[in-house]
Amino acid sequence: MNGKYVQANGINIHYEEYGDDVPLILLHGGTSTLAEWQAHIPSFAPHFHIYALDSRAHGKTDNPAGRLSYRMMADDVAAFIKALDIPRPLVCGYSDGGQIALELALHHPGLTRALVVGAAWYKFSEAYVNGLKGWGFERPGEFDFDRVQATSPQFVEMWKTQHFREDDPDYWKSLLLQISELWLTPLNYTEADFKQVSDPVLIVIGDRDGMIPLEDAIEMYQMIPNAELAVLPNADHLGVVMNPETFIHIVLEFLMRQSKVDRVEPGTEMG
Repeated sequence: MNGKYVQANGINIHYEEYGDDVPLILLHGGTSTLAEWQAHIPSFAPHFHIYALDSRAHGKTDNPAGRLSYRMMADDVAAFIKALDIPRPLVCGYSDGGQIALELALHHPGLTRALVVGAAWYKFSEAYVNGLKGWGFERPGEFDFDRVQATSPQFVEMWKTQHFREDDPDYWKSLLLQISELWLTPLNYTEADFKQVSDPVLIVIGDRDGMIPLEDAIEMYQMIPNAELAVLPNADHLGVVMNPETFIHIVLEFLMRQSKVDRVEPGTEMG
């Protein structure tokens, strides 16, 4: 554990650093923390200088605004990059981290070298809405706490631990209410939006995601110039990260390839 903090975009962002060489920012999924990348860091660290972040309102990163949006969270990452003067990092995001990476590509072109957009959506599907209702996310600003405590008490204990606030033992409830707004607010992306993405993007989706229909991921991939698509076999929404071997193999190949683009090796500078 080597946790650090930096102030960026009006919040204190908690992060950990590993490795050296080309910078790589890791963005975790919603209700999780940077610990989500624990199984991946040993494979990435020999090749990259890793910055694993706790997203706004998650883990040890604060959120004085008391609300969440993917645009705001992408602005956080952009401010983080500028605060630490990180030169054109690679970015790898999963689920909500994938949404944040997508927003970075849309609204901060050229800031990153390339982005992995994992398990991300761009429009509501029946599977997505039903999946959220199954968890207790009925509508923006509401969450069925009794249901999740009865059906998934292990998740409640995890949220209480991962997002502990000494001055607010019930902070996890506030976080879930903020996330209900985040997850149930339409993004309203258009094909014209995606056509403006200029940075290389790898779309990653499990073949049996359950939340994001495969055809939606393919459609998004087809609208983004310079995009690549990876469909992971026998992987649901959580399996993309919980069973990391195939994910690491495919993502590492993409990141290694992109890390060599436009790089000037020491001793080869012109002038």
